[in-house]
Amino acid sequence: MSANESPAGQAQTPTTATPDAVRESAFLKACRREPVPHTPVWFMRQAGRSLPEYRKVREGIPMLESCTRPELVTEITLQPVRRHGVDAAIYYSDIVVPLKAIGIDLDIKPGVGPVVEHPIRTRADLAQLRDLTPEDVSYVSEAIGLLTRELGSTPLIGFAGAPFTLASYLVEGGPSRTYENAKAMMYGDPELWADLLDRLAEITAAFLKVQIEAGASAVQLFDSWAGALAPVDYRRSVLPASTKVFEAVAGYGVPRIHFGVGTGELLGLMGEAGADVVGVDWRVPLDEAARRVGPGKAFQGNLDPTVLFASKEAVEAKTREVLDSAAGLEGHVFNLGHGVMPTTDPDALTRLVEYVHAQTAR
Repeated sequence: MSANESPAGQAQTPTTATPDAVRESAFLKACRREPVPHTPVWFMRQAGRSLPEYRKVREGIPMLESCTRPELVTEITLQPVRRHGVDAAIYYSDIVVPLKAIGIDLDIKPGVGPVVEHPIRTRADLAQLRDLTPEDVSYVSEAIGLLTRELGSTPLIGFAGAPFTLASYLVEGGPSRTYENAKAMMYGDPELWADLLDRLAEITAAFLKVQIEAGASAVQLFDSWAGALAPVDYRRSVLPASTKVFEAVAGYGVPRIHFGVGTGELLGLMGEAGADVVGVDWRVPLDEAARRVGPGKAFQGNLDPTVLFASKEAVEAKTREVLDSAAGLEGHVFNLGHGVMPTTDPDALTRLVEYVHAQTAR
């Protein structure tokens, strides 16, 4: 089923995508801080466990295996576009896919997350991190080729994990609440830490380049765990690697989005990294985020994902607060302040898209 079919399977009039149609989409115009017909909407983790159709096609297939099947990736990426009418699709993958592709022994364990068999703790361990080539992730190029044909004028967002977040998994060996091993390396062996992040910046940039060259219209860098850092540590030990990633893809001219969780104190620094759009979680109002970052940026966010479990009236009231806070921004992409929670009612997401579109129609 293509993106031009309804959720019930009723075929609609097909559209032929042209580069201009995608470029003039509300999402890309908002990222470029240009006037839009309505505030564009998409959701982090919009393709995922909140959708029954996702659970059906993923049944019995491990996460990382699903990321290597182009036709399955295409179907999963299209599902929320069909169901919700969002203004952008985000490529279905995982931030550890490029690490797995270069031979890192890791797996995503249900209920735990990415687990690395041999954590990186010494300089000798850095040898695990070879260059990523397009051939390592040929399934990504194939899937994006399929997607850009199916999506019509809907833009596709590619993404990758930021060097700090990838380093946290690699050094800790899995998810962590305290990041004691990663921070111990950062504080105790800053040269090794810098070399690790520099290698990860190269791998991340290569992964984003593959997606852009295959047809992604924008890219997002997820620095999920950067909120664990003090600003002085972020500036010294993390910002250079994130900046390197954004600089590496700047020449493609596609919008670059930067997002982290719990990063209110880091927003100004994240703005310095080079993204065109700064993602904001639900803890900081968008007008305050803009004050911290300064002019020349668009913003993405930032409804608390848990609001979607409240009544329709409560969701609309909280959404109105976000839209009011965004009224003075140079560009705004509506999103949640973090990913869609797995038990979210899909109909609540569809209603949210419709509400934002109706409330912001120019």
